[in-house]
Amino acid sequence: MTGKSGDELGDIKEFDDFVAQHPDVAELDVFIVDVNGHALGKRLRIAEGRRLYREGLAFSACAPFLDCRGRGQNPAGIGNSDGDPDGVVLPLAGRMRRVGWSRHPTAQVMCVMRELKTRSPLWFDPREVLRSVWSQCRAAGLFPVMACELEFYLIDSARTDQGQLQFARLRRTGAPPTKPMSLSLDGVEDSGEFLSRVNVAAAAQNLPVSGIVSEYGMSQYEINLNHVADPVLAADHAVLLRRLVRGAARAEGMDATFIAKPFLPQPGSGLHVHVSLVDAAGRNRFAAPAGESLLKQAIAGMQALMTESVALFAPNFNSYRRYSGSSIATHPSWGYNNRSVAFRIPAGSAGDTRIEHRLAAADASPHLTIAAILAAILHGVSMHLDPGPPTEDRAQCERDPSFPLDLLSALDRLERATILPSYLTQKYLSAYAQLKRGEYAVLFEDILPQELDFYA
Repeated sequence: MTGKSGDELGDIKEFDDFVAQHPDVAELDVFIVDVNGHALGKRLRIAEGRRLYREGLAFSACAPFLDCRGRGQNPAGIGNSDGDPDGVVLPLAGRMRRVGWSRHPTAQVMCVMRELKTRSPLWFDPREVLRSVWSQCRAAGLFPVMACELEFYLIDSARTDQGQLQFARLRRTGAPPTKPMSLSLDGVEDSGEFLSRVNVAAAAQNLPVSGIVSEYGMSQYEINLNHVADPVLAADHAVLLRRLVRGAARAEGMDATFIAKPFLPQPGSGLHVHVSLVDAAGRNRFAAPAGESLLKQAIAGMQALMTESVALFAPNFNSYRRYSGSSIATHPSWGYNNRSVAFRIPAGSAGDTRIEHRLAAADASPHLTIAAILAAILHGVSMHLDPGPPTEDRAQCERDPSFPLDLLSALDRLERATILPSYLTQKYLSAYAQLKRGEYAVLFEDILPQELDFYA
C-alpha cells in the first residue's frame, strides 16, 4: 500500500496489443496534463502511435505551464526566454483507452512530458509537483488514499445575445430547466442519455466513477470517483473525468462547464477531495486506536496552510465568485457530518473515516490541489498540531480575516507563504504566481461593457 515513485511508461507491445484488439480505431489523441488541469496534445493517425511508443513525440516543453488560453506568460523564463525548446512526450503504461464519446473510432493516451535529451522530469510539471510531495509523505510513513468529486453545469452550446452562458435544454421539453432538482432522480433522468454515455465511456477508460447526483443548481451535477492509494492517479482520474464529461456532453448536442461560478444566482461548482491515511497493510489509520489524534493533526495542518494555498484551490478570476456565497466556508472550520465547514468528516463506518476537503473550485488543477492538501497533512502530523474543537452546528459565515477573496490577493499570499514552500518549493510557487498574474492582466486588456456603463 506504499505506492511507487515514478510513472511506468508504455511499450510497443502495449500499443500493438491495443491495435489488435481494436482494429477499427483510426485516430489517437495524445496529451499531457498542464498546470490548469487541461489536456494538451495532438491527434495522430493510429499508425503514428508506434513512433510515440518507440521513441516519444517532440512537443513544446513549456506546454505544462501555459495559461488558460494555452498561451505562455514566460514564468521563470519558461517558453520565451529559453527559446521555447521541445521536450519529449512519452506514453504512460496502461493509459491507452477508447474515447467513448467520439463519432469516429478514436483512442487516447495520457502521457508525461520529459526533458528532451536526458528524459528527466520537468520541475514545473504539475504531476511532478504532486509526486514530490507524495514522496515526502511516504518518507514520513504517511500513505494517503484519495478520491475526487467534481461538480459541473450542463450548458447550451450557444451563448446568449449578451455573451453569457445558458442552461442546456432538456430533451423532453426542448427548453432549459425552470427549477433546481437537488438530489432528485427526476433531475438525473432529465439528463439520462448524457449520464449513461458518461458511465459507458468511464467503464471503457477504466475510470472509477462511483455515483452521479443532481446538485443544488439548475442543470448542475456531481460525479464521484472511487478512492485509490496513489494520489497522482487520483488527480489523473479527475482530469480524465473532466475531459470525458465535456466530450459526452458535446456528443449529446450540448456542453459542460467546470467554471467555478458560471451563473451568479446559482451555487458554485467545487472540487472536493477525500483523503484517509493507511498503514502498510492498507488499514485505515484514522480508524485505529490512536486514529482520532492523527485525524485531528491532519485537519490542523489543513487549517495552517489554508490561506497560503487559496491561489491553488481557486486559480482563476472567476473562482473567487464561488467564495461569495454562504455555502462555501472561508474560515478554517471542521466538523463531523457537517457540510458547512471547510474540512468535513463524513458519516460512515469507522473503516471509512476520512477527511473531505471542500475549499477547491472545480476549475482548480487536481494535481496542485492534492499536492497542497498532502503538504498540509504532512505539516500537521509532523508538527503534532491541534485543530481546536469541531463545529457542532452551522459554521458561522464570517471569513477568516486572512482568507483572500480575489486572485491577486491570493497570489500575493502564496508568494509570501512561510510553510507551503517547504513542500512545493518557492521556485514553483513564484513561477505559478507569475503565470497567473500574466493571465489576469490579459483578461483585462479589453474595455469591459460595464466600464462604459459606469464611466462614459
